[in-house]
Amino acid sequence: MLSLNNISFEFGGRYLYRDATWQINPGEKIGLVGLNGTGKSTLLRIINGEFQLEKGEVSKLRNMTLGFLNQDLLSYSSSDTILEVAMQAFAEPLRLEKEIHALLEKMEHDHSEAILHELHDKQVAYEAADGYNIQHKAEALLEGLGFSTPDLNRSLDQFSGGWRMRVMLAKMMLQQPDLLLLDEPTNHLDLPSIQWVERYLQDYRGAVVVVSHDRYFLDKVATKTAEIANQKITLYNGNYSFYLEEKVGREELQRSQFKNQQQYIKEQEKLIDRFRAKASKAKMAQSRMKMLDKMDKIEDVESGTPDINIRFVVDRQPGKVISHLHIHKKAYGDLKILENTETKISRGDKIALIGANGRGKSTLLRMINGSEPFEGKTENVHQVIPAFYAQHQLEALNLGNDLITELAHFAPDKKDVELRTVLGAFLFTGDDVFKKIKVLSGGEKSRVALAKTMLSKANFLILDEPTNHLDMQSVAILISVLQEYEGSFIIVSHDRYFLSAVANKIWWIEDYQVKEYPGDYEEYEYSRSQQKAADQAVQKAAVAKAKAKKAEVVEQKKKDPSEEEKKKKKKLGNKVQQLEEQLSKLKQEREALEKHLSKPEVYGDPKTFQENLQKFNELEEKMKLVNSDWEKSFEELSGME
Repeated sequence: MLSLNNISFEFGGRYLYRDATWQINPGEKIGLVGLNGTGKSTLLRIINGEFQLEKGEVSKLRNMTLGFLNQDLLSYSSSDTILEVAMQAFAEPLRLEKEIHALLEKMEHDHSEAILHELHDKQVAYEAADGYNIQHKAEALLEGLGFSTPDLNRSLDQFSGGWRMRVMLAKMMLQQPDLLLLDEPTNHLDLPSIQWVERYLQDYRGAVVVVSHDRYFLDKVATKTAEIANQKITLYNGNYSFYLEEKVGREELQRSQFKNQQQYIKEQEKLIDRFRAKASKAKMAQSRMKMLDKMDKIEDVESGTPDINIRFVVDRQPGKVISHLHIHKKAYGDLKILENTETKISRGDKIALIGANGRGKSTLLRMINGSEPFEGKTENVHQVIPAFYAQHQLEALNLGNDLITELAHFAPDKKDVELRTVLGAFLFTGDDVFKKIKVLSGGEKSRVALAKTMLSKANFLILDEPTNHLDMQSVAILISVLQEYEGSFIIVSHDRYFLSAVANKIWWIEDYQVKEYPGDYEEYEYSRSQQKAADQAVQKAAVAKAKAKKAEVVEQKKKDPSEEEKKKKKKLGNKVQQLEEQLSKLKQEREALEKHLSKPEVYGDPKTFQENLQKFNELEEKMKLVNSDWEKSFEELSGME
């Protein structure tokens, strides 16, 4: 469908690709990965025809359609509603619709047969283009990306850059190009929207090439992985997790081949040095030299994420309670955020606050930080030193400072070598420390702000989207830092891999309440899926029960059952009722046990936690058995109706 043939491209005085080759086939879902600066976004722009190649060519099938979502679209502006902007994807149906309206107006004073025939042809073409469903398609896609129904009639200009990006993503998806190029599509999406896009792309009929730093997203969407490294493009026949495993094997082989080749070269060079001075052997020495010159040199394996040899210690240990809020109400005018709920953070808590945008996650962080007023009270805590990281920290950076000066002003007690070590942990090495902050990218500024946060010696971190604009290498470093961090923290993030690696407790906001799960993200996801399945089973049973009752009324009019049947039916009905009561009781026990598991004295003791977790799992199994018994009894009862 599309191929890159021996392409070479120089940017900023260095080659990003040299004689690189790659082929994209119809329907492939490819994750494009590589270290920061290797040219992932540039490659998408080359495919899109924005950059001229120094060497090689991009060949593609005739009439192949291509869609490119890039970060430049953040600045796109329009007074049209977001529904109208999204529907611009349907150019042909919209053109036909406009022509049909014009013909209908013309028919008010012209009833000729020619007009009627033309109108009929246009209507047939409109139906063939699925014109009657385009608005429904656009509405469904926009709402899947997080927009409410009233939002659809608001102009694009009224939304922030992140939400505008969602509209452009919707428009591109509606166009259904043969090849979809996506550059960091999840950057401005909340977790429900990310999961929705995952499902959409899995079923997408065309080919997809996506650049993303979201490992979970790549695992869900990509069936192949293309890596840019050493100016080449290497294809792996699997998702990101497969790529990581396969890469280890390939690197071990390459490292072994490199060592063997280097050993061979040394041996040959010794022979050349030995025989070069001898006239009888000079010809042989020359031959071996030419052979070495022509040899395809195997490159050594470059190291990936550097080892982090730094620990961010805290000045003092806080009390057992880090933060304790009794929230009566938090609202913005008529918009209610939280009501009659309580939050408690204990020493050792590593909390991930998740959920859709607009639920109040950032608001809650500010309330915990003490910078957001609310109706309620905050209990006094002792020895707590908080540090709050959010996107406004980037704005607080002094653009005229270089990196090491910025950190020195913030932490004057630190020596130059210590500051360099901290900056090195966040991928600023060598002369990088003398770069002016004003020339840094958004991701680089984020790393500087994070470095400052970690230097604060805080024993309680409040982090709002710390992984925004960070590449995988930077995220891996932040994970290492937080895993070694001695204090407590609460984090808002939509990066599921990151959350799985650092959090030991999950919070979310539902029905204006702060809910809690006492486990990591993967355990939380499993629990929610089990709960959803159980709720669906109960709902299904309730529907079946309602149908059965309705059928009972109808059937009762047809026959009068015998006394024996009445007794059996009554007995079975009592059993169903008892089982329903038992299920309700078991559900209450499960909720009580969940609350018990969230207590610090429980999850803080591994033995106690495991014992209670075993009880929880046994309770889940018992509920399954009782539910199965209920379904059988209810089915038998329904058969007697």
